[in-house]
Amino acid sequence: MEVSIQDCFWSSYSSEEKQLKAQEDSDNFCPISSQNWEYWFWKWLEILQPDIPVAQNYELSLRLTDDSEIQTLNSQYRYQNQPTDVLAFATLEVNVPQPEVVDSDLQLYLGDIVISIETAFRQAKKQGHPLKTELAWLAAHGFLHLLGWDHQDEASWQKMLKQQLFLLHALGITIGEQITPEH
Repeated sequence: MEVSIQDCFWSSYSSEEKQLKAQEDSDNFCPISSQNWEYWFWKWLEILQPDIPVAQNYELSLRLTDDSEIQTLNSQYRYQNQPTDVLAFATLEVNVPQPEVVDSDLQLYLGDIVISIETAFRQAKKQGHPLKTELAWLAAHGFLHLLGWDHQDEASWQKMLKQQLFLLHALGITIGEQITPEH
């Protein structure tokens, strides 16, 4: 699994600002390494064994950003002019026939996940868990969308929440029972 990370949030801080933020709240200031992101997505792909074309390797893009940028994207693509926590743009459309096997020399691009670190900070604080847990939660949610999951009704919403909890558990990350609708 290759994850292309576009860090538009953490990279916007100077070294001094990063050190000050880290001192203020060491539990919440935790940029996650590229290796960790790649491992998480690879592990989830392995666990889920989704019904997608077989490829030698899979790729996705992860963009870490702020509320302003995600609000722009949310407005442009979902017609909701407000920030949100995570957006996912899947390249594998459900209604489009897919080949059973992709050329083994090529990577299968799954799509893009965009996460607002600012919203993730607020939600982590509200839920009472570390930012790393919230970021894993949001990444799992976005990843499921890339693989064709959706939550159009309460039953599919509950099924997706259970799957997210399962994916976090597979990484050794536990999350309390206080899952709220904004997740």
